[in-house]
Amino acid sequence: MLELARRLPAYWLSRRLGWPRPLPLPLSLTLSLTYRCNSRCLTCNVWRRRGESVEGRDTDELAVDEWERVLRSLGHAPYWITVSGGEPLLRSEAVEIIRLACEHCRPAILNIPTNGLLPERIAHAVGEVTTICPHTDIVVNLSLDGWGAEHDRIRGVPGNFERSLETYRRLRALEAPNLTLGVHTVVSRFNAEGVPALYTRVQEELAPESYVTEIAEERTELGTVGSDVAPDAALYAGTIEQVMALQSRHRVDGLGRVTWAFRRRYYRMVQRWLRERRQVIPCYAGWASAQIAPEGDVWFCCVRAQPVGNLREADYDFRRIWWGEQAQALREEVRAGACDCPLANSAYTNLLLHPPSLFGVVWELVRRNGRR
Repeated sequence: MLELARRLPAYWLSRRLGWPRPLPLPLSLTLSLTYRCNSRCLTCNVWRRRGESVEGRDTDELAVDEWERVLRSLGHAPYWITVSGGEPLLRSEAVEIIRLACEHCRPAILNIPTNGLLPERIAHAVGEVTTICPHTDIVVNLSLDGWGAEHDRIRGVPGNFERSLETYRRLRALEAPNLTLGVHTVVSRFNAEGVPALYTRVQEELAPESYVTEIAEERTELGTVGSDVAPDAALYAGTIEQVMALQSRHRVDGLGRVTWAFRRRYYRMVQRWLRERRQVIPCYAGWASAQIAPEGDVWFCCVRAQPVGNLREADYDFRRIWWGEQAQALREEVRAGACDCPLANSAYTNLLLHPPSLFGVVWELVRRNGRR
């Protein structure tokens, strides 16, 4: 944490003053290994993007040796890496790519979201990852958007819920001190009213180490622009206030309390965004956070998914793209507020770099301590 705090001023100064130069490499990085997905969610069309496959991967996806060159060029810059898809663990070389990420980047935290449809494969992969990345905190978030048939309806796969529970049981059985097992819910217009009840059921029957929600978004990456998947402001506010009240009843200690406070600030930020539809706090996508698409395009975020370069064309040197003219031009648009979104991965980094939001996090902690 001290290492992270030491690095934050450089991002804040760079966005406000254009200094220091060159711009630091991102501390939050999403690696999208594949667009392939075995879910058919009402909130996501990413599975439609898959192309021709050969030997277990799409032909345009970065190969393992290509990923290694990219990750080596990043060095130890990423503090937090998210491995995503599609369903990331459908990629047959996912564990090897994650091993390379840990070897070259040494992230403090590595997050793997999963739909839970392949219990044996997922548990085996996560077990391997916790072993080969012993100095990294591995966070696995299992997606649950409803309980029982409701989850299957939203995810578009009969039997998904039962397979997800089996995946959860197998992951819970892993003896890995660096593994945190959580449940993740996408709050959309299809399930918002039922999320508080879902949270209660999850806590009573699964008792995960963490529970986090994320609002459904219209993303270019997911092919959902214009699909109206998000709940309206009033519905979301009613839902998330109930969830926060329920979460306040559960004991959290140590670092978990800080995470809890950041989530509350994120939920309040989303409420404000739904009302105002603008950048409600400064966005650091393109400064402190970025994403690499399966085919090697570098994006600031997956909502806009606008490439600022392709790693194959840059000899796999992330820095050449990050410091290039296309990236700088897009940063000026982001700085001017030309886009807005509540993307969770970027939002948590934005909260960390926004002094009023950090004060809000501290205030949430003070209030919680006062209620104990």
